[in-house]
Amino acid sequence: MLFYKEVLRFWKVGFQTVAAPVITAILYMMIFGHVLEGRVQVYDTVNYTAFLLPGLVMMSVLQNAFANSSSSLIQSKVMGNLVFLLLTPLSHRAWFVAYVGSSVVRGLAVGAGVMLATWWFARPSFEAPLWILVFAFMGAALLGALGLIAGLWAEKFDQMAAFQNFVIVPMTFLSGVFYSIHSLPDFWQRVSHLNPFFYMIDGFRYGFFGVSDVSPWISLGLVSVALVAVSAVALHLLRTGYKIRH
Repeated sequence: MLFYKEVLRFWKVGFQTVAAPVITAILYMMIFGHVLEGRVQVYDTVNYTAFLLPGLVMMSVLQNAFANSSSSLIQSKVMGNLVFLLLTPLSHRAWFVAYVGSSVVRGLAVGAGVMLATWWFARPSFEAPLWILVFAFMGAALLGALGLIAGLWAEKFDQMAAFQNFVIVPMTFLSGVFYSIHSLPDFWQRVSHLNPFFYMIDGFRYGFFGVSDVSPWISLGLVSVALVAVSAVALHLLRTGYKIRH
């Protein structure tokens, strides 16, 4: 029921939570695709617009998965209705599944919308569809769990906005959404390899083209470790009632 309530919460304002990110992605595609097509060569067999499409899809998945769980928790805390959830017999594991599960649903819904809306700009091939599904699901789950942690930590909206604007947005924009990291100087390439968002987007892009900046198996391993670590922290905070029982 909590999962159903969380899905219904974002679906009832679908124009804001689903349609708006899709429109934003279309604008990115129109601007960057028009300006850089023919001027930037990423892979030998892939034009820039086709290269850009998976990056925009995954960026939308990640940002909206984070926004779903984090915004739900901070709204409940500020409005004071979180106490009604504390009265239920739901375990901390049930909370985790509901919040992260609904974040995955929203992230994948937005990602599918971006894919359909930008399909006429470029027609990427689907070389390894299983990799696409795996990285989309794991990326959405990882950011949903991270949003859960941020929502528990934040006590007001400006703290949540700071977390999103100074952590989530820079990490997604600097993860290779709009470029291949091989086009960067050596120092910034090494810095990019420290960004877990890079591996989610690079592995996701591999599923479309069969080529990537690093091996998809390396990306899968690092994303899996990050997902387990972030989920463990989120479950611990929920079990101890961090900032929700006072």
